Amino acid sequence: MPTLSAPSPRVHASFLAAMAEFAAEARGGPDDRSMVGHEIRGFAASWQTPAGFHAYLTDLIGQARPDWPRPAGHVPATNLWWTDGDQYLGRLAIRHELTPTLREIGGHIGYDVRPTARRRGHATAMLAAALPIARRLGIDLALITCDATNTASRTVIERNGGMLENELRGKLRYWVPTASEPSSFTTVRQ
Repeated sequence: MPTLSAPSPRVHASFLAAMAEFAAEARGGPDDRSMVGHEIRGFAASWQTPAGFHAYLTDLIGQARPDWPRPAGHVPATNLWWTDGDQYLGRLAIRHELTPTLREIGGHIGYDVRPTARRRGHATAMLAAALPIARRLGIDLALITCDATNTASRTVIERNGGMLENELRGKLRYWVPTASEPSSFTTVRQ
């Protein structure tokens, strides 16, 4: 059964395969503003080796600390992985606070499911598992955004109680209560 947990070296091989899948979708290019894109650009050259992967994990975990060095405009974030045993299925970041930009296009929570694991309920279950963590971080209502054309992500957010506030610059902006009961659709289909 998949679980949401801290990034771990036990999924190194599967993680690399997942990043290759994302890269095959043209993720990681200069215009890709997603977390996966940022990580591919910043770490793909080094995460193949155990030492490079360790440095990457150290950075991911450290990002939750307020004093951790981060690029301008980035806020503390708890990074978690959705895994099943030694299989990496996806990633999720809970941003502890919102900047003006995150209020428009990023929100509190961002997530990605590797291409070969999509359409099985993983994103819905992963977000449901993350909401209590966001609550413990002091986030009562989590802002989650998605492209207006991303029907799959809209469904994930709505199944987790997301209430649409508006559309801004092609992004739908949802507020999701973090204290609500988990969605009834959290079963992962295999």
